Amino acid sequence: MKVKETKLKGCFILEPTIFEDSRGYFFETFNKSKFEELIGANSNFVQDNQSKSTYGVVRGLHQQSGEHAQAKLVRVLEGKVLDVAVDVREGSPTYGEHVAVELSSENNRQLFIPRGFLHGFAVLSETATFFYKCDNEYNKASEDGVHPLDKTLAVDWQIPIDKIILSDKDKDARAFI
Repeated sequence: MKVKETKLKGCFILEPTIFEDSRGYFFETFNKSKFEELIGANSNFVQDNQSKSTYGVVRGLHQQSGEHAQAKLVRVLEGKVLDVAVDVREGSPTYGEHVAVELSSENNRQLFIPRGFLHGFAVLSETATFFYKCDNEYNKASEDGVHPLDKTLAVDWQIPIDKIILSDKDKDARAFI
């Protein structure tokens, strides 16, 4: 597995080693000891989530705050998304900056997003099935988010504005600053 740290400290792109032959392919999606060695941190994933969405859906930007903050390891099982992580760690030199990474069933990349980040994704294919591991259980009272079209963050979701589909919760989300 290859790992590359993004410009946001602690946020990593992971690319698996894929073994292909005439029958198809095989790759390891997660190995706790290898993962921890590669990112230089301990992990304890306790919850897996999966969603399916259609083209134009933007989910995010979300986070769990306080004691229920979550780190996530995300990937796409089917389709293609633009995955976005925004650093909202107080005092971080990259506070308010984001990275955007294309994740797909073709490239098999994963993105590790540490605690203290907003997270969201946009579906770029007809449909996409998105899967992620969390290191803390979901807690509704700790839910927080920022409007995904916030002008301060200026995320280019790679979807025409008139084609973006948001949930009511995301439409009503607060501004970044």
